[in-house]
Amino acid sequence: MSPNKVLITGVTGQDGSYLAEFLLGKGYEVIGMVRRSSTVTFERIQHIQDKITIVQGDLLDQVSLIKIIEDHRPHEVYNLAAQSFVPTSWSQPVLTGEFTALGVTRILDAIRLVDPNIRFYQASTSEMFGKVKEVPQKETTPFYPRSPYGVAKVYGHWITVNYRESYDLFAVSGILFNHESPRRGLEFVTHKVTRGVAKIKLGLANELRLGNLESRRDWGYAGDYVEAMWLMLQQPQPDDYVLATGKTHSIRELCEVAFGYVGLDYRDYVIQDQRFFRPAEVDQLVGDASKAKKVLGWEPRIQFKELIEMMVDADLEALQKPT
Repeated sequence: MSPNKVLITGVTGQDGSYLAEFLLGKGYEVIGMVRRSSTVTFERIQHIQDKITIVQGDLLDQVSLIKIIEDHRPHEVYNLAAQSFVPTSWSQPVLTGEFTALGVTRILDAIRLVDPNIRFYQASTSEMFGKVKEVPQKETTPFYPRSPYGVAKVYGHWITVNYRESYDLFAVSGILFNHESPRRGLEFVTHKVTRGVAKIKLGLANELRLGNLESRRDWGYAGDYVEAMWLMLQQPQPDDYVLATGKTHSIRELCEVAFGYVGLDYRDYVIQDQRFFRPAEVDQLVGDASKAKKVLGWEPRIQFKELIEMMVDADLEALQKPT
């Protein structure tokens, strides 16, 4: 087994692409798992695709997971695959549970059966805190999820802890607060806003419809957060860590920064639309990442304003590219 071989589920996602890039830079051999689908998009990893071994597998299919781990014998496994868009979890709650909750059990059990020495990273989320019990939230804050996605992630988190304690696996969870980038899916509010700004600036749209403008989030840069995932698996003992900036911003502020960057006033273009309000809104999500700073030596580098301006620039460039 090569100490430099990793398996990343969800490699074509935002975090998977940044993690693959980061690990290739560290000299790792990267195996990326994708689902068999007629619509798999490799856009986010196009620039590194020839350096990654792509394998087909599915978190719904235990046998495929066992076979991949048997065939490739990775030293580390990063489980970043999930149904991760919160609004979709309301319309597809059972499917969300299958992927985001039971999928974690399947991959942990595959590791237990094939090679219990493999180190495992589970992508947990601040959405597990939901109706928060304290501000800011840290590793010991009780969970109170407010969406099927949040509930499924709580299961995934605790089953990781359970396998760590029951089978002595090196299994960790990173409780990540919102982390964004130009590679974020267009359905997420940060990218919806920055893409909307770019369209309006270029004359391709004249309005942007959003939900609750007062909703606040702790937003960081995805490229910073993947480094901490790797650091968690390099420690002598497995443990769980909150990753966050410790600062919150409202969607209104997000709009102010994004529109202001291109010389526009968001109030002239943004329309609040009831369709985009959540059935159950989460309260103030803001993380305390002091444990990650102390133990891992990690802290975020990219600040909120720089992040949003980076995303607006990327969207302006993408929309002006000849098709």
